[in-house]
Amino acid sequence: MIRIAAAADLQPVLPPLLLEFQSETGIRAEASYQSSATLATLILNGAPFDLFLAADLSFPQRVIAAGLSEETEPIAYARGTLVLWARKDGRFRSLSMDSLKDPALKSVAMANPEHAPYGRAAQAALTHLGLYDALKSKLVIAENIAQAAQYVESCNAELGLISLTSAVTPRLRASGQYVPVPQDAYPPILQGAVILTRPSGTQAAHRLMDFLASPPIQHQLAVGGLAPPNSPPAK
Repeated sequence: MIRIAAAADLQPVLPPLLLEFQSETGIRAEASYQSSATLATLILNGAPFDLFLAADLSFPQRVIAAGLSEETEPIAYARGTLVLWARKDGRFRSLSMDSLKDPALKSVAMANPEHAPYGRAAQAALTHLGLYDALKSKLVIAENIAQAAQYVESCNAELGLISLTSAVTPRLRASGQYVPVPQDAYPPILQGAVILTRPSGTQAAHRLMDFLASPPIQHQLAVGGLAPPNSPPAK
């Protein structure tokens, strides 16, 4: 069995792919979904993972620097997209990026920028757009990007800066709407992986990485909100 430390933005898209991988190879893969920072800390403290699928490159690099990985550089496997999401039955029925400028806006959910790459992207985007200072007191900070989506879906925030992987799930498509955050407003969310140096599991982890990099699976990831790592940013 492969034990995977998986970034929270993968929770909507990875489970069916792991079942497909098991069907093809007979290898079971089990994922634990948390913020990339939390997972990196667990790995550095000796947690028994075989593969780290992070939401950026910096947290895998920490694992490499600690001598816990086979790689000398993270393996880029996908590129994430940040979106602004709102419930269809809320006040922002004509959603746009200008909704963030509405003086009546009360709350905006986002992931913690200290723990989550999507949180860093959200903070960078708000700063780039000149909105961070005005919205700082209205931010509802979640531990990770999945929790940020939960906050806005459950009406604990009016708007949410969340991952496209969450926004395109059937449940959030049914209950809400989204607009992409301009991709020139935040650094690319290039997602990286490292295979951990362990007595067992490395060969199977290599097979899983090859599986994730295959064209059919890259297409499935793209449908689920994760673009191929080498694709140009959407305009």
